[in-house]
Amino acid sequence: MESVEAIYKYVWLIPVLPLLGAAIVGTGLISYNDATNKLRKPVAAFIVSIIGAAMSLSIMVLVSQLQGHAPYTYLIEWASAGDFHINMGFTVDHITSVMLVIVTTVAFLVMIYTDGYMAHDPSYVRFYAYLSLFSSSMLGLVISPNLLQVYVFWELVGMCSYLLIGYWYDRDGAADACQKAFVTNRVGDFGLLLGMLGLFWATGTFEFDLMGERLTDMVSTGSIAGSLAALFAILVFMGPMAKSAQFPLHVWLPDAMEGPTPISALIHAATMVAAGVFLIARMYPVFEHIPTVMSVIAWTGTITAFLGASIAITQNDIKKGLAFSTMSQLGYMVMAMGVGAYTAGLFHLMTHAYFKAMLFLGSGSVIHGMEEVVGHDPTLAQDMRLMGGLRKYMPVTAITFLIGTLAISGLPPFAGFWSKDEILGSVFEVNPLMWFIGWVTAGATAFYMFRMYFSTFEGEFRGNDDAIKTTVKRQALQMAGASMGPGAMSAQELEVEDTHAHDEHHAEEPHESAASMIFPLMALAIPSTLIGLVGTPFANYFEAFVHPPGEALTVAELAEEFDMSEFVRMAGLSVAISVAGIVLAVLMYRAKKLDPTAIANKIKPLYNLSLNKWYIDDLYRKVFIQGTRNLAKGVLNVDIKIVDGIVNLTGFVTLVTGEGLKYFENGRAQFYALIVFGAVLGLVFVSGLT
Repeated sequence: MESVEAIYKYVWLIPVLPLLGAAIVGTGLISYNDATNKLRKPVAAFIVSIIGAAMSLSIMVLVSQLQGHAPYTYLIEWASAGDFHINMGFTVDHITSVMLVIVTTVAFLVMIYTDGYMAHDPSYVRFYAYLSLFSSSMLGLVISPNLLQVYVFWELVGMCSYLLIGYWYDRDGAADACQKAFVTNRVGDFGLLLGMLGLFWATGTFEFDLMGERLTDMVSTGSIAGSLAALFAILVFMGPMAKSAQFPLHVWLPDAMEGPTPISALIHAATMVAAGVFLIARMYPVFEHIPTVMSVIAWTGTITAFLGASIAITQNDIKKGLAFSTMSQLGYMVMAMGVGAYTAGLFHLMTHAYFKAMLFLGSGSVIHGMEEVVGHDPTLAQDMRLMGGLRKYMPVTAITFLIGTLAISGLPPFAGFWSKDEILGSVFEVNPLMWFIGWVTAGATAFYMFRMYFSTFEGEFRGNDDAIKTTVKRQALQMAGASMGPGAMSAQELEVEDTHAHDEHHAEEPHESAASMIFPLMALAIPSTLIGLVGTPFANYFEAFVHPPGEALTVAELAEEFDMSEFVRMAGLSVAISVAGIVLAVLMYRAKKLDPTAIANKIKPLYNLSLNKWYIDDLYRKVFIQGTRNLAKGVLNVDIKIVDGIVNLTGFVTLVTGEGLKYFENGRAQFYALIVFGAVLGLVFVSGLT
């Protein structure tokens, strides 16, 4: 037991180790930039070793918790004044131990993958420093014992996302994307801050359990209105709404694809977007007693799940398709939290982390191979219309991508089946309409993922087709809009690009990626296939371990509650809709029995709605960006014409009166006496009139 206790005393090292790595490498870059940038392999080995040490500690903590060790909390008083006390420290319980392992394992594999993917990038060392800081921020958030400390690391995660999405800051697209992510998250984080302060004002604490107990008591005794408590809770939920890309604050996530693929995998799988769902889980003691808030959370997740899937159907950029897929899957998690399926939401968070990390890293492997054929233009390298037949050239990438596709499509026995089915089963008991939307979304998910797989890996390779390249370029220009916003190419630039494309010499066909990129894919394929088995409904070890606060059931007790006929019915419906989606994708993109273009032309308005992301970005551009600019112009006009006008008029009046009065100051006493006499005479005349 002494050794077990020792592990808990060193839990603080889990976030501190990657922070130390980022600090050392960052200091080297600031102080000795050229020398540090030359130490590429040593820096990579150092950072990977450090996250590996954090991963080892995390696994030891999880094993200890699985063996039945009581949750452990260590606190120090950070600030106090009279009755006001704020504690900082760390806490280790079941959800913490699971999240630590998810974050560290995915981060470890992503960092190994980065060595191959970023091999030719001049700022390779800086990227590793950012990755390490990002991992540290998320790990610090996971072990935080109260809402205030969560908020500190929450903001650090946001800052790191800004640095990583805008890593290639010399590209207009990346610079705009990181600003969009930052501003959108500021909206959510401002709501979170207001909600936090409101809850602290009401309950006098930042501790999750105490906050929930006190708020419930205050509402029941009438010392605080239920509507005010609901307002505070919804404001807090705005934080996860932005971080986990929930409608209507989802618009930053697809643009985040401007960052390098390894960071896309980390953001979408284990860190930033997972932080939102994790905070909902932590705030569960507050949310679960306010039905209005639970409904808001559930419907937000439901709308987001459907919205993301409906947009992903028409995307041609492989990374953006996966981004909308992430948004949709996060919608499932949030929906589960909203209907009270706490463990189902967290179970899907875990399974999704592994298969989505694998899918993103797989897409990076594809892009890496495509760049050798079409050049380093993201528009061409990421467009699925130029891919096809890659299974022949990249077999390991293809097989792992197929495993991820089967997992996210919810086919047994892959991980996604067990977690998604548990969510849909729980939702059906609460709200059949919500279940129906989730069920249709499951079919759409299977369709767009197999569309992605067939377009990328099956058929003939299209990367050398100049006609398709020109079409892709011209469509990219049209999508950028006639306004030629930041990052858009002019028609003249496009012609120059096309000329260069013919002049440059590229490889005729792609090839499999380096071993450092293939190993993480193979490693992630294992949990993507098997990890769902820890949460099967007839032996739900995951739910017995990770359960809502105040509730605890053994595996045997959960097995007694299991209804086989209900499971067969719900799972059968879930698999049936997924198979229908797959069959449709096969007919359209593999067997070529149905023409996607002809179908798109028949339902042109719906197709355009999906292709243009439901015009939500355009609406935001009109209302918020153009609206803000118009407001600024109006304020400028008021400033120039009214404020400046009044100031200028005051100066002018002073000038004129001064100029006029100076002629009356001549130093002659007779003149002054004459003025006084004239004034008295005038007064007498006026008084005589009255």
